[in-house]
Amino acid sequence: MRTPTRREVLSGGLAAGVVALAGVPATAQTVRARSLRIAHLTDIHVQPEKRGGEGMAACLKHLMAQEDTPDFVFTGGDLVMDVWSADKERAKVQWDLFGKVLADGTDLPVHHCLGNHDYWNGGDKGAQADKFGYAWAMEELKMPKPFYSFDEGAWHFIVLESTQPQPSGGYKARLGEEQLNWLAADLESTSKDRPVLVLSHIPILAACAYFDGDNEKEDNWNVPGAWMHVDARQIKDVFRRHPNVKVCISGHIHLADEVDYLGVKYLCNGAVCGGWWGGNYQEFGPAYALLDLFEDGTVSSQLIEYGWEAG
Repeated sequence: MRTPTRREVLSGGLAAGVVALAGVPATAQTVRARSLRIAHLTDIHVQPEKRGGEGMAACLKHLMAQEDTPDFVFTGGDLVMDVWSADKERAKVQWDLFGKVLADGTDLPVHHCLGNHDYWNGGDKGAQADKFGYAWAMEELKMPKPFYSFDEGAWHFIVLESTQPQPSGGYKARLGEEQLNWLAADLESTSKDRPVLVLSHIPILAACAYFDGDNEKEDNWNVPGAWMHVDARQIKDVFRRHPNVKVCISGHIHLADEVDYLGVKYLCNGAVCGGWWGGNYQEFGPAYALLDLFEDGTVSSQLIEYGWEAG
């Protein structure tokens, strides 16, 4: 008798047979049925310098060599090194490189999330105004909206847009009234039996944000509003009305953690570029995440360092 594959066991396809072979009646145990496997590639920061294009290609090659490949890929924002302060020519170089490496590296479906470094401020004094803000990124990524949702398998997926530029410069991590209302309405219209995964670039809630800088230097913890959602309390209150929200994934910090709060698992999943293609960032090397999503709403995840070395 052949040995069942890992995919078959996780999906529950041969669950009864496997249990019976172990000498235990099939009714005595319940094997979780996997709905989907997804990859989360966040904070790629691709650039022609520091072999960034080669690093992104190496990440995709490692992902595609997995014996159990994912059903689709989420990118998590900050896909290019930085177009926030770039002129038109520099922004085009980065987006062209991102598009080429992605097309050459995978044929899996890809769903994108926008990050603060993907936002173009029109660095050449307002020329190409139609590409201002996220318009250029959305054009490159073929995104009709900066935030959206969709169903796949047993799950519902929500992709948020975290970056709110400030009149005085810089940005804050918040949804804004329109997007927060949309989020509440989207969850209200989703079947309560369908588990939900939420993707944002900036963490809604994260422990590692406390260590991204000298945030305790004044003898009090002070996490900037650009590093973690300042409207996390409002978002948490929305989630409390919808217990089918099971997991939120993010990047931005280039560190990794797992926080469980009020029935929601918050995963900050490091960075493909590690320390911006210069090696590790603190304790974390260049990495991506794989998540198995089960029909019962449970999740298992692993952060995978893919062996990229700077130089």
